[in-house]
Amino acid sequence: MTNWVDILTELVHRTTSDLPRDAEQALATAASAEAAGSRSAMLLEALAENTRLARAQGSPLCQDTGTLTFFFDVPQGYDTLSLENAAKKAVAAATTIGWLRKNTIDSLSGRSIDDNVADGAPVCHFEQSDRDDVEVWLLQKGGGSENMSRQYSLPDSVIGAGRDLDGVRKCLLDAVWRTQGFGCAPGVLGVCIGADRAEGFLQAKKQLLRPLDDVSDNPQLAELERRVLAEANSLGIGPMGMGGKTTLLGVKVTSRTRLPASFFVTVAYLCWACRRRGIVVDANGEPQDLN
Repeated sequence: MTNWVDILTELVHRTTSDLPRDAEQALATAASAEAAGSRSAMLLEALAENTRLARAQGSPLCQDTGTLTFFFDVPQGYDTLSLENAAKKAVAAATTIGWLRKNTIDSLSGRSIDDNVADGAPVCHFEQSDRDDVEVWLLQKGGGSENMSRQYSLPDSVIGAGRDLDGVRKCLLDAVWRTQGFGCAPGVLGVCIGADRAEGFLQAKKQLLRPLDDVSDNPQLAELERRVLAEANSLGIGPMGMGGKTTLLGVKVTSRTRLPASFFVTVAYLCWACRRRGIVVDANGEPQDLN
């Protein structure tokens, strides 16, 4: 029988303390591109050192351990309620150990929910497919980066954005410009073109699970990703808004259908701490890393 509580507790631990290697390499590459001794280079080097220490000590990469969002892809008919209960127990266990801080507040009373477990906490999304194993991804997104997420409705006369890909491009660059030193840059943009407001944010967040070197299989979106990344990094905002060549580490875009009356562009901003990790658990209960 699969011990889901232990598996998900370890997934939480690794996600919160072990930066994916592609993100770590992106920070190192960005640091080498900055002028030696500059504020931007020193900031990026400090982030890299923080990454190494967190991994070595098994401690959180950031004091804000974020909103925990699980994405489950399960076989048809799988008991999703048991998985959600296991995720809640795992979060409570990780909080007791100290891998997560007490990070959940009742919005009406202001009371701290000390085990980080409540309705909607953690967040769990389920999809069913024709498979024999279970795939799980965890995204930990801090409040500072969540505050910088945005949604646009096109056309937008303020930024001169129409209902086309150039209008989308203007939205993304506006989002980057308005973020400036907030949200702990360099960051990553997850983007959804279309959908309704709620589905737009869900799909934009799912884009943040993609590796930084992943390119959209849609040529139009791949070109949009490349262009926005280059243009954002030419703005001079830099790490933590202190100036420099690296404002974004990646741009990941998807699209969904929309209603004729609506054209939303949804931007989910993720800070430099790309806390995402995936596993596949086979029928014998053995987990295997996906990143």
